Amino acid sequence: MAKIKICGLTREQDIYAVNEFLPDYAGFVFAKSRRKLTCPRAVELITILNPTIKPVGVFVNNDPGELTDIAKACNLAAVQLHGDEDNHYIDNLRKLLPEGTLVIKAVRVKSREILETASAIECDIFLLDSFQEGVAGGTGDTFDWTLLKDFTRPYFLAGGLNKNNVTIAVQMLHPFGIDVSSGVETDGLKDSNKILAFIKKARESITRSNIRT
Repeated sequence: MAKIKICGLTREQDIYAVNEFLPDYAGFVFAKSRRKLTCPRAVELITILNPTIKPVGVFVNNDPGELTDIAKACNLAAVQLHGDEDNHYIDNLRKLLPEGTLVIKAVRVKSREILETASAIECDIFLLDSFQEGVAGGTGDTFDWTLLKDFTRPYFLAGGLNKNNVTIAVQMLHPFGIDVSSGVETDGLKDSNKILAFIKKARESITRSNIRT
């Protein structure tokens, strides 16, 4: 059963929306972004998050100790790495993180060669996003999904997903999970109606996909 992740939550009303519609994961950004949160602000939001929804922190090239402090303060279920973090970094990070914290490594996909190289990364799950020069992630654009044909590691599919293309994404790729941020926003802010529409369409697609398989 593919998981649903709504990323880039910044306001109480965003939390109320996901609490009502219950995705599997909720993402909170601690990297440079218009959605960036301070640790105290994230704690405030995660405190009111439904406990069945797993909070994920998004980071870019943070010091492992600093990242771990945030993960512990926010009681993160997973950390999502969007920078140049390699196996040495991930190994050091795992020694500091609370046991059971998932490590998600974001990869910006522009070729099969990138995916072949990424396969050696010792993370728990990948997040596969579109490539844009000089941007660590969150472009809001899709990429060539046919590049994922032979990629066998579990991954969240990200990049340009919305209620109009999530069905074909699920049916074509059968990913571990699907990740959306800008696809459920209006004027740069999370839109509860779009969150509902996306989750509803995603769940219908996931159910149909499971029946076929």
